[in-house]
Amino acid sequence: MNDTVVDIELDYSPRTVFEGFHNRTERWAVIVAHRRCGKTVAVLNDTIYRALTENKENGQYGYIAPYYSQAKSIAWSYLLRFSEPVRKTANQSELWVELINGSKIRLFGGDNPDALRGNYLDGVVLDEMADMKPNLWGQIVRPLLSDRLGWATFIGTPKGHNTFYDIFSKAEQQDNWYVKVLRASQTGILPRDELDDARSMMTEDQYEAEFECNFESAILGAYYGKEMRMLTDQGRITNVEYDPLFPCHSSWDLGYSDDTAIFWFQAVHGEIRVLDYHSSNGENIDYYTNLIKSKEREYGYKYGTHWLPHDARAKTLSSGGKSVIEQIATKIPIETLKIVPNLSLQDGIQASRMALQRAWFDTKCQEGIECLRQYQREYDEDKKVFRDKPRHDWTSHGADAWRYLSIAYREEEKPILKDHSIKGLYVGQTDVTLNEMWAVSPKPRSGRI
Repeated sequence: MNDTVVDIELDYSPRTVFEGFHNRTERWAVIVAHRRCGKTVAVLNDTIYRALTENKENGQYGYIAPYYSQAKSIAWSYLLRFSEPVRKTANQSELWVELINGSKIRLFGGDNPDALRGNYLDGVVLDEMADMKPNLWGQIVRPLLSDRLGWATFIGTPKGHNTFYDIFSKAEQQDNWYVKVLRASQTGILPRDELDDARSMMTEDQYEAEFECNFESAILGAYYGKEMRMLTDQGRITNVEYDPLFPCHSSWDLGYSDDTAIFWFQAVHGEIRVLDYHSSNGENIDYYTNLIKSKEREYGYKYGTHWLPHDARAKTLSSGGKSVIEQIATKIPIETLKIVPNLSLQDGIQASRMALQRAWFDTKCQEGIECLRQYQREYDEDKKVFRDKPRHDWTSHGADAWRYLSIAYREEEKPILKDHSIKGLYVGQTDVTLNEMWAVSPKPRSGRI
C-alpha cells in the first residue's frame, strides 16, 4: 500500500465570509447570498476539496444549475480552472472532470432531471435553487445521496416564498444544517458607492432581494404575486378533501417537447378546490389517461369534465392523423372531454387572477403553486422594460393549465338544485284580480288535451 503524502495547493483563497462554510461539519448547508459575493466559486472549490479528501471509492459529485446551458456558461470555466492542479482528465461534451484520486465532478441542469436518474452522488450543490422545479430536490436528487450518505449545499438569492425559502426556513430550526445569510450591507465585499449606485437604479424590491437577501420582496414581473401572497397569508394552502357530492374536473396543458401539466379541481359554491397537480415530460397519451384513471381508483374521484387546450384538436402525422382529443377518447369517454374557450392571453391571465381569489389548494399541489408564484413576464434587456408576454420556462405549463382551469371553472359551477321562484295564490290574499290569477296559472300545452 502506498502511503505517500502529496501536498497540493489549489489556486483558491476563500473570502472571509466563506471560511465557516468550508470548515463546517454539518451534512447539509444553505447559503442565502447577495449578488457578486463569489458563492459559485466558493461552492465549486468546496466540492473539489471534498472530492479529494473524503476518500470515497469511485466518488461522484454534482453541481446543478437551473439550466444546463447556465451550468456550462457559469460554472464550467471555474471548474476547469480550479481543478487544474488535481485534475486527471476532463470531458467538455458531458461537462465532467476526473480528479487524480478517481473522483468525478459533473455539471447538470435542473431542466433535464433525467440526466440525474440512475446515478449516485456523494455530494451535490444546487445553485439558484429558487429558479428550479420544487420536486427536483425531493423526488430526484435527495434519493441519490442516500446509500452513500452524501451531502448537499443549497445556494441562491431570494425570490419570494418558494422552495428555497422553505428549505432555508426549516434549516434555521434544525441542528444538522449549516445556515448563512450574506447581505451586501454586512459582507463589505462590494463598495458602498457601488451599492448606493445600484439602489438608485433598481426598484426597492429588486435591491432588497438581490443585495439584502430579503425573502419578503416581491418577485419582479410576477403575474400573480399579489394573489399568491394573499393565498398564503389567508391559509388557503392546506389539506383539501374531495367532496363526493360534486364532480372532479381536470385541466390540461399539453406539452409536446416539454412538460404536460394537469390540475384536478372541484367547483363548490363559489370556491375552486384544487385537489392535485401533476407535471412530467416525455410521456405518451396512454401515460396521462392511466394517470387520470389511477386518481379515480386511489381517491374515488367521480369525474365531470376533462378540459383540454384548443390545440388538442390539431391532427399530427406521427399519431396516424389523429388529434390529441381523439387519442384520449380511446381511453376516456369522449363526452367528458371539452375544449377550453380560446380567449386571449391577457383575458386568460385576468381570469386566472380572479380565480386565485377564490381558490383553495391542497398541499399535494406544491409544484403547481410554485409555478403560479414564479410565473413572470419576459424582460427586455435592451429597453429595460417588461414585455406583454410571459417568460417561457419551467413555470409556463403549470401556469397555462391554471389559466385554462380559470376559464373553464364557471362552466362547472352549477347548483345541485335549481331555486325556482314560487308562484301562485296565498291564504289570506284578497286583492287579486282575474288577470293576475291568469298570469300565474299553468298554461295548457299546444295540441289536444
